Amino acid sequence: MTIQTAAPLPQEAMAKMTGLEQFNAIIAGRLPPPPISLAMNFRAVSAGEGLIVFEGEPSAAFLNPLGLVHGGWHAALLDSVMGCAVHTTLAPGFLFTTIEMKVNYVRALMPGTGIVRGEGRIISRGARIATSEGKLHDAKGRLIAHGTETCLIFPMKDA
Repeated sequence: MTIQTAAPLPQEAMAKMTGLEQFNAIIAGRLPPPPISLAMNFRAVSAGEGLIVFEGEPSAAFLNPLGLVHGGWHAALLDSVMGCAVHTTLAPGFLFTTIEMKVNYVRALMPGTGIVRGEGRIISRGARIATSEGKLHDAKGRLIAHGTETCLIFPMKDA
């Protein structure tokens, strides 16, 4: 069965599946993609323990008044890959939230840039705090933006 609409992860999936299992199910279409992925036009394409890859394509809907892709699109994609790298390390019944994020913009995204690839990976993973890094590259392999993120990990029952 392929999921056709976006939705938050079902509580049962979060309680019984690891974060990596959840992402592999999203990528395979067995669980719905998160609503932000449809709104921002990006999606997870591969996941491993502490590592995730997204692809996205900014549309004209994300242009700023200067005709460039608004930096908020970059930031949303970076927050997603960095946070989801942490997500892939979660045990069943655990959640995370971003505490802090730093973004460095290296190159403007122009209209018609094409597919942007975002990669996130764990830098450090403790019992309650994880840090991750992310990089965005355009279709020509050029670095667009990079960043770091700190996340808080906590049990679902504390949410």
